Amino acid sequence: MVNKADAIEIISYADNNGIDIWLDGGWGVDALLETETRAHNDIDLFVEKINRRKFIDIIKEKGFSEIEEAYTTTSHTVWKDAKDRIIDLHIFEFNEKGYLIFEGETYPSSVFSGIGKIGDKVVKCIGAEDQVLFHLGYEHDENDVHDVRLLCERFNIPIPNEYK
Repeated sequence: MVNKADAIEIISYADNNGIDIWLDGGWGVDALLETETRAHNDIDLFVEKINRRKFIDIIKEKGFSEIEEAYTTTSHTVWKDAKDRIIDLHIFEFNEKGYLIFEGETYPSSVFSGIGKIGDKVVKCIGAEDQVLFHLGYEHDENDVHDVRLLCERFNIPIPNEYK
């Protein structure tokens, strides 16, 4: 589990070392909502490829070890520490036009337009509309339903059909 204090601590690993990160997933949603709305199994972070090695060295130094998951790729790894805190790490790069590339897909840089808060800490994250879009096209669980409904309600986004 990654609680609010854990999330702030993990984010500060990047902030204190000049590494830009963007939140995705449940903590990304709660940051946009500026309140912790549910328990979080992990924290999803986007880190630019040029900072990959530096960030991984930092989290290893902080006691995190890589764990293999079925979805593990070179750009999507999972890290866990002795307290069972999990970092779901997404490595991306910007192309020459400023678009971001993640796992062979290209997205406009506006995907990273979200600004939120965890406690008193201001964080960058995936914007609300893109968060909703990224929750489409797979079998969702109760956390997905919870997150999408809150985002749609708070940001006046139509609820997608698969969540009705």
